[in-house]
Amino acid sequence: MSDFTLNASVRNDLGKGASRRLRRANEQVPAIIYGGEKEPQPIAVEKSAFYKAIEEESFFSSILNLVVDGKSEQVVVRDLQRHPFKQLVTHADFLRVDATHEITLNVPLHVVGEDKCKGIKDQDGELHVLANEVQVSCLPKDLPDYLEVDISEVELGTTLHLSDLSLPAGVTLVDLTHGEDHDNAVLSISKPKVRAEEDEGEAAEDEEEGEKGEE
Repeated sequence: MSDFTLNASVRNDLGKGASRRLRRANEQVPAIIYGGEKEPQPIAVEKSAFYKAIEEESFFSSILNLVVDGKSEQVVVRDLQRHPFKQLVTHADFLRVDATHEITLNVPLHVVGEDKCKGIKDQDGELHVLANEVQVSCLPKDLPDYLEVDISEVELGTTLHLSDLSLPAGVTLVDLTHGEDHDNAVLSISKPKVRAEEDEGEAAEDEEEGEKGEE
């Protein structure tokens, strides 16, 4: 897991007007922590470190260390509300994490081995990524930053599904717990569209010539 620490303070001035004033001060982001046995707590997160952190992909699939007025809590990001046309986060939701309870979170897929892929290098195929992230369930200590998908041995015409992914110990894919019909495709190696259409055209021409020959 990546190590992210954010500093925040308890927010007592509540409401839309208060949140707007906080954002205009340009130093903090309005947020809330909820979950566990504690009551929901409105907070204000230090802006510069927060904006730097959200640029990292692993931030959204990591256990975060949130220090509120000097007291540390383990949390995950549950939601970010963004301004409709400005590059601003208007509000953040954090969920408290219990080390003894499983959490459910989306983690990104990282495709590796594309330069060695048989279906691409030797068979002129094309990679089509059908899912950029998957939902996993695990204890906080087992949460991966990402799942690696090695396609170096994948051949043309192959589609990889959730069940083909290699998972770290203690990690399960949420979709697969709902049955085989939820074994969704994550990527495929297929002919480029133009080439596929050319092949179909050539096949049709060969068929026509064959029919004329029979006449």
